[in-house]
Amino acid sequence: MIALDPRQAAFEAVAASPERPGTAILFDSADIRLLVFRIGPGQRVAPHQNPSTVTLTVLSGEGLLSGRDGERLCRAGDVVVYDPSEPHGMRATDSELHLLAAITPRPGGRVSPAALARAEAV
Repeated sequence: MIALDPRQAAFEAVAASPERPGTAILFDSADIRLLVFRIGPGQRVAPHQNPSTVTLTVLSGEGLLSGRDGERLCRAGDVVVYDPSEPHGMRATDSELHLLAAITPRPGGRVSPAALARAEAV
């Protein structure tokens, strides 16, 4: 068992620059990647796509999540699921927004044991 604290990880997430949201990988395996976001007031993550299913859980704060159907207000406790390749983005409004993103399958996919054996044989 692995116990994780996404709220604390989001609070401590570091940004590459003060203008950008903070992010951190919380967990990474062949099946799933868990990321946390700390998005400051007025900051955003521009809409983008991922070939995997993305599930966003709002840990704290309030903001707007965008998807194929437009934007929707989100608050702590909300969970939003995006289909594979569905454009999605997020932005904080007046307060900091902390999110947990579950990406499954993990970006890069999962290599089957048979495919790995074939690659090693070459």
